[in-house]
Amino acid sequence: MPSLPPPRRIAIGTHPRLPDADDLGEQIASHLRSLGLTASCASLYDTDLRRAIQSRSFDLLVALGGDGTMLRAGHLCGPCGVPVLGVNLGRFGFLTEVSREGWKAAFERVLAGEYWLERRMMLRAEHLRAGQPHGSWDVLNECVVGRGEMVRPVRLTAEIDGRYLTTYVADALIVASPTGSTAYALAVGGPILPPELRNILIVAVAPHLSVDRALVLHEGSKVRVTVHTDHQAALSADGQTPVRLEDGDQVDVRASDHTVLFARVRDPGYFYANLTSRMNQNPAAEEDR
Repeated sequence: MPSLPPPRRIAIGTHPRLPDADDLGEQIASHLRSLGLTASCASLYDTDLRRAIQSRSFDLLVALGGDGTMLRAGHLCGPCGVPVLGVNLGRFGFLTEVSREGWKAAFERVLAGEYWLERRMMLRAEHLRAGQPHGSWDVLNECVVGRGEMVRPVRLTAEIDGRYLTTYVADALIVASPTGSTAYALAVGGPILPPELRNILIVAVAPHLSVDRALVLHEGSKVRVTVHTDHQAALSADGQTPVRLEDGDQVDVRASDHTVLFARVRDPGYFYANLTSRMNQNPAAEEDR
């Protein structure tokens, strides 16, 4: 494992709805300060913390929470290139690196320069109405275009690089990154992509008499999804608050100019070990063991 410069200025971002996150965050910050480092702990939604990270006043963000916390940390740190080290306080923790009990040992390695940076692709999603931009997002997992609260499928026309692909009649269409291939896309039967790849994945959710195979595209591809509906439709970017879509609205998705850097102390083969252990958390899998 190549040696990297140890971080000297470390921000600790906590999940605001995990009461023990603040206590652990302050414990970590106190430990780091005792070693002569600059350390600050606050909620990931704290304005001052966010500004400091965006201005690159920190060398590393330690995110305390689960995979949702890692997504929010990635949204914050991707554009400014600050690496993220995840400490798992959630249920699944597929994106995190360190257990709640293992943070001190992990920091010993990080502060000795014994870590590496994993680069994760982001996607850029843009919402268009009558050809005019209505919003844009950099996402780490996926962009989902689908039905709203009404349990009725929507018609979604998909184009790739300006060429018609097909029209789906489905609950939703997922456009995911390799990171997102182990999230919602995996739950609906999509393929698992190694995190170091730079590809775009398209997976339909409950397609009715439509193409039901996932597609893996080159990173240079541009996907356009056009909504055809006389009822509700919505756009969700990395599980954030859905945006209401109208008939004729379009969502463009391509590779983002930004990437997220995850600080890792485990061997690069961790992904496959993670995959097996997380799959075995399935109650059905536990019964078969």
